[in-house]
Amino acid sequence: MAVTIEDLYRNYGILADASKDNLSQHKDAYQVILDGVKGGPKEKRLAAQFIPKFFSSFPELADAAINAQLDLCEDEDVSIRRQAIKELPRFATGENILRVADILTQLLQTDDTAEFNQVNASLISIFKIDAKGTLGGLFSQILQGEDIVRERAIKFLSAKLKTLPEDVMTKEVEDYVFAETKKVLEDVTGEEFVLLMRVVSGLRVLQTVNGRQQLVELVVEQAFLEQALNPADPDTVDRLLQCTRQALPLFSKNVHSTRFVTYFCEHVLPNLSALTSPVAELDIQLEVLKLLAEMSPFCGDMEKLEANVNMLFTKLLEFMPLPPEEVENGENSANEEPKLQFSYVECLLFSFHQLGKKLPDFLLDKVDAERLKDFKIRLQYFARGLQVYIRQLRVALQGKTGDALKTEEVTTTINLTLIDLFHNPPSFKSTVTLSWKPVQKSEATAAEPKRPSGEEMGSGGSTKKQISPQPRRDARQIYNPPSGKYSATIGNFNYEQRGGFRGGRGRGFGTRGNRSRGRIY
Repeated sequence: MAVTIEDLYRNYGILADASKDNLSQHKDAYQVILDGVKGGPKEKRLAAQFIPKFFSSFPELADAAINAQLDLCEDEDVSIRRQAIKELPRFATGENILRVADILTQLLQTDDTAEFNQVNASLISIFKIDAKGTLGGLFSQILQGEDIVRERAIKFLSAKLKTLPEDVMTKEVEDYVFAETKKVLEDVTGEEFVLLMRVVSGLRVLQTVNGRQQLVELVVEQAFLEQALNPADPDTVDRLLQCTRQALPLFSKNVHSTRFVTYFCEHVLPNLSALTSPVAELDIQLEVLKLLAEMSPFCGDMEKLEANVNMLFTKLLEFMPLPPEEVENGENSANEEPKLQFSYVECLLFSFHQLGKKLPDFLLDKVDAERLKDFKIRLQYFARGLQVYIRQLRVALQGKTGDALKTEEVTTTINLTLIDLFHNPPSFKSTVTLSWKPVQKSEATAAEPKRPSGEEMGSGGSTKKQISPQPRRDARQIYNPPSGKYSATIGNFNYEQRGGFRGGRGRGFGTRGNRSRGRIY
C-alpha cells in the first residue's frame, strides 16, 4: 500500500515527539518515511525533507536512507531533485562524507541551471564540514568519472577553492590538493592543465619562493623540456606555449626561467620559421619571441651561455636587414626598401640585451670582425629607419589620447636598446620595458631617449643623406604593437575540438580511456 501524505505527517509526529533516548525505538516510523520516496510528487518532497532530519538516529538504516535520498536526486521532477540535493549535506557525517561528496560531484553533470547551482551550494556546505573528505570525492571523480563530470569538477575546484576561508583551507588540506592535482596532471587536456594550474597557483602554502619553485617544476614536467621540439606538430608547439604561459607569472629574481630560456634558444629559435601554429590566426613566430622576451630577465646561470647568446644574435641579424645597395647615381637598385619588422626586433633585441648582461664582452671578443661590421651596418640602418618611423608616427598620433599613444612604446623600447649597443664598448645597463608590459612610474616619467649622435653611430652613421619622408609600403599603416594580453584567438580556443593537449609522465597527451556510464555511487 502506497504511503500517503497523512502517513508521512503522522510518522513524522511520532519521531518528533519521541525523546532523544527513545527515538531509536521507532524504527518502523522511520521506515514509513523512507517508503515515501515511492509515492507521488507531494510525498517525495516531504520525504526529501524528513529523511535527513532523523538520519543520524537510525544507523542501521543509514544505507537505506542514503539510497532513498539518491532516488529522489534522480527523480524526473526537477523541483524534487533540487529539494533532495539541498538536503544531501545533512548526510555528510563521519565516514559518509566521502560518499556524499562523490554523489554531489556526479550530480554536477546536470544541465538545469538551478539544479547545478544547488549542487554547487551543497558541495560548499560539506566543504565546511570536512574539506579533505569533500576533496576526496571530487578527485575520485576527476580521476575515474565520466568526462563531463571530470570537466565540471575541475572547473568547480578552479572557481570555488579560492573563495574558501583559511579555517577551511588549512595547510593539511592545501597539501592534499597539491598532491592530488599532481596525480591528475599525469593525463590532462590543455584546458584542464590551465584550470588545474590556476587551482594550485592560488594555494597559500605555495606562495613562498620554495612553493613557486615547486609549481615551476610541475610545469617543466608537463612541457617535456628534456625532449627535442617537433616544430611541425601543432600539438607539441601548443603544449610548449601553454606551459610557458603558465610558468611566466611564477618567475622572479629567486625563481629562475633558465630551463625555459635555454630550451627556447636551443630548440625553438633554430626552428622558428618551421613552427606550425596551433591556431590559424596566430603569428606563431611573434608569439614565441614575446614569450622568450618576457622570460629573459629572470634567467639564471646558463651552462651554454655563449652558444645561446650567439643563437639570439644570429636570429636578430635575420630580422635586421642590410641597407639596399646603391647604383652609381646614388639611387637604390630596387624600388622597395627592406621591411623593418619592429615587433620581432623588439623581442629579439630585448632578449639579447638581457642575456648580454651575463656576457658583456660577447660583441667584443666572441664575434669576428667581419660579422661585427655587418651587425653595425644593420644596426645603423635600422636606427635610421626607426627615427623616420618615429617622426611619421608622431604626426599620425597628434591629438590622439589613451590607448592610441601606446603605439609609440615599441619604438622607445628599441631606441633604448640601440643606444646601449651603439656605445663603445657596447653597454647593457639601460632598464628597458617591453612595449606590451605595464610601464613603471619611474620609467614613464623619465626623459625621452635622445637620437644617437653621429659619433655614437660610428663612421658609417652619417645622416647627411636625406631619407624620403614618404612612407614605405610597410609603413603606410600605423604599426600596432601587441596589447597586454595574448591573442584573443588563443584565449577562446577550444582545445577539445582539436583532440587535445595531453600531458604527463606516462601516457602523454593522448586520449584518456573511456569511462563508465551511469550512476556509480
